[in-house]
Amino acid sequence: MENLISGIHHVTAIASDPQRNVDFYTQALGLRLVKKTINFDAPGVYHFYFGTETGSPGTILTFFPFKAAASGRRGLGEMTYTSFSVPSGSLDYWKDRLSDLKITHSGILSRFGEELIRFTDQDGMGLELVAARDDNRKGWSGGSIPEPHAIKGFSGATLNLRDVQPTAAVLTEVLNYSLMEVLDGKRYRYGIAGNPAETIDLVMADPDSRSIQSAGSVHHLAFRTKDESQQLSIQKKLQDFGLAVTEVKDRNYFKSIYFREPGGVLFEVATDEPGFLIDESHETLGTELKLPDWAEPQRTQMEDQLEPIAVNYNIPWKK
Repeated sequence: MENLISGIHHVTAIASDPQRNVDFYTQALGLRLVKKTINFDAPGVYHFYFGTETGSPGTILTFFPFKAAASGRRGLGEMTYTSFSVPSGSLDYWKDRLSDLKITHSGILSRFGEELIRFTDQDGMGLELVAARDDNRKGWSGGSIPEPHAIKGFSGATLNLRDVQPTAAVLTEVLNYSLMEVLDGKRYRYGIAGNPAETIDLVMADPDSRSIQSAGSVHHLAFRTKDESQQLSIQKKLQDFGLAVTEVKDRNYFKSIYFREPGGVLFEVATDEPGFLIDESHETLGTELKLPDWAEPQRTQMEDQLEPIAVNYNIPWKK
């Protein structure tokens, strides 16, 4: 069977203050701001893309920062934790770093034989740093984190569901995932062939309250596919499976289709092509506000609506 899905493409979340969002991910976590653009569906709001050096698929965490957004609440029908892969042996460094920055964290935990640290960002979004076992990717060392400790990309995602089986069916029958392990009868781990670093954990009702999506919430989880042809094949598979799927949407740096899986989490399938270097050089990624062609005539008006932000990778993050 053709493997149309090769892992996680990106994760998109909601933030509040745009400058605080940029400061946390560039200064505290050492990620690169690889693209500064607008929310195509709400042009008065930024869309930030954070990742490693060139924003390769599987490394990109993106945000819609709504300045006045209230805090969300993790709960059912939501992706509750985004996990990053860090080099094996680097968790002591990260534990000390988070403590020095006064970021409350769990200390070093163990799960499925992996060590990890759990904490939240400035808006309460659930994050994990997982010591990678089989991840040969390189992190970006152009910021404040030395390469031996730098984030490599995603390690996985945790979805909180009332019933894991309908979602598991989508993962296994449409998206090329297979069940790897089960922990305590409540956490089901799914992996994809050839990509051990990016797993999907389905957790049974933890917490069992209803989620409220706002600042600190994940908006959607995007899976990666090679190109538009494969994307159309997935679109048909999803339709044949009985799921309502959107038309293909042009997001400038990739093409996207969206659908809501049975547990309520919004999924996207995004193409690897064309990537973030189509309108900026490697050296200048993330330094200018980039607009889609349809928005360029309104550049002055849009810039007036957006709060200016500054990026300085080497200033220590402060609460």
